[in-house]
Amino acid sequence: MPDKSLKINQACARETVPWLTKSVMYQIFLRSFTPEGTLAAATKKLPQLAELGVDVVYLCPFFVQDDDPRTEGWSPRQKISGLNNPKNPYRIKDYYNVDPEHGTDSDLREFVETAHRLKIRVIFDIVFLHCGPNAVFIEEHPDYVQRDKNGETVCNHYGFPLINFESDGLREYLWKNLEYWIENFSVDGYRVDVADQIPLDFMEKARTRLEKLKPDVIMLAEGKKIEHQLFAYDLNYMFPLHGALIGCFNGGGAAPLRRDNEVMSAHFPRGARFIRYLDNHDLANESRFNRIEDAWKVDGVDAALVMTFTLDGMPMLYNGQEVADRSTHSIYGNFPVQWERLKTPEGKQRFAFCQKLCRMRHEESVLANGETIWLDHSNEKQVLAFTRELEGKKFLVVINLTKETAETVLQVDGLSGTGREILRHGVEYAPVGRNGKFKFSFGRFGYLAIEL
Repeated sequence: MPDKSLKINQACARETVPWLTKSVMYQIFLRSFTPEGTLAAATKKLPQLAELGVDVVYLCPFFVQDDDPRTEGWSPRQKISGLNNPKNPYRIKDYYNVDPEHGTDSDLREFVETAHRLKIRVIFDIVFLHCGPNAVFIEEHPDYVQRDKNGETVCNHYGFPLINFESDGLREYLWKNLEYWIENFSVDGYRVDVADQIPLDFMEKARTRLEKLKPDVIMLAEGKKIEHQLFAYDLNYMFPLHGALIGCFNGGGAAPLRRDNEVMSAHFPRGARFIRYLDNHDLANESRFNRIEDAWKVDGVDAALVMTFTLDGMPMLYNGQEVADRSTHSIYGNFPVQWERLKTPEGKQRFAFCQKLCRMRHEESVLANGETIWLDHSNEKQVLAFTRELEGKKFLVVINLTKETAETVLQVDGLSGTGREILRHGVEYAPVGRNGKFKFSFGRFGYLAIEL
C-alpha cells in the first residue's frame, strides 16, 4: 500500500506491468460493433484488431440489462434518443450473467480465449455506482441499494438506484463478482465506470483480492481523483484532453491542450498514466448519433490521432474508428459500424495509418516511457509542440491542429536535417540563423514526428 503521508503529487504512481505503456487499447461497444451486436460476431472481428496492432480490448458491459419500461427510471439521454429502448448496458439487472442480446457464457468465454490466442488482453467494464430498478439482489437484500429515511430507494440523476457501499454484504457481493470473471473467464482486468464516486477503499481491497488470482491485473479508472494511481488503478481517463481538443477544433486554439495536460499531470503522482482518446461510447452518444469524422473530417482526425499516439499514456481507438466509420451511433440502438468502408480509399488509408501508429507505439520505447516536455514557441494558438525524451533519445512532435495553414518558430537542438522521420504530412521546416531556431510551415492539419 502507498505511503499516504506524502503529498500525492510528490509520491510515485504504483508500478505497473512493463507492457502497459507501449500498448494500444481498443473499446468495443457490442450493440454497434457488428450488425448482429453479439459476442460471437465480435469474436470474428478480433483477428482484424490483431492485424491492426491492438493489445488490449476494453469490452463495454455485456451483463443482463434491466428492461423496466417505465420511463421515469430511464436516463435523460435514453429518453432524448427517441429510440424507446428500455435496455441500457449501464443500467444492470444481473452482474453475473450475459445478456441474451449479446449471447451466452460460452460466447463470452470464446471471445476471451480467442483474444488471448491473438495476444490481446481483455478488460471488462464494471458499473458499480448504480444498478437497475429490478436488480436481482434487491428483493432479498434491500440494503444493497441506498435508502432514504422512509425506506425508499435513492436514485441518482440518471434515475438509477444507487449502490450502498455502507453494506458489508454488498461489498462482498461485488468483490466476488470481480473474482468470478477472472476465475471463470480469465479476464485481464477492469475499467471502472464513474470511478470518482466509487469508494477508493473498496477498490483498494478489490485490487488486493484480485492480485491473488491474477498478479498482473489491470485497472482503468473512468475518473480523475489524484489518489487513484497510488494503489488501486494503473490508468486514468484524461478528460481535459478531449475537452480542450473540442475547443481547439471550435476555434479556441491549441494552447489549452498543453495547459490542461500540464495541470493534470502536476496534480497526479509522478509517473501517472492516462488513456488518450478522441471518441468513446459516451462521446459518440452525446453527439446525438454523429461520429467525429463528420465534424473533424479525415485529415483533422488523423492529426489528432498523431497527438494521442505520441503523448505519454495509452492511446485508445473506438468502435470502427480505424476505418473512419461515419455510421449513426447510439448506445440505445443497433447502428452497426460500416465495415464496408475498409474497401474504400478513405477506409483503407485510415486503417493503414492506424496500423503505422500502433507499430510506432510498439517499437519506439521513448514514446512508451519517455518524459513529455512541452516546447514554447511563437504560435501556440494553432500548433502543439513537444518532445519525448528517454536515456538520451529524443523525439520531436509538432502538429497543426487547425484547418488553416500555420507557421511557428521553435528552438530545437539537434534538428540537423538528418533526423529519422517517423511521421510527416504537410510540414516544411528550415533553420533561422545559426542559433538552433527553425521555422515550421504547416498545411492544414500538418504534423511531424522525428527522431533527433
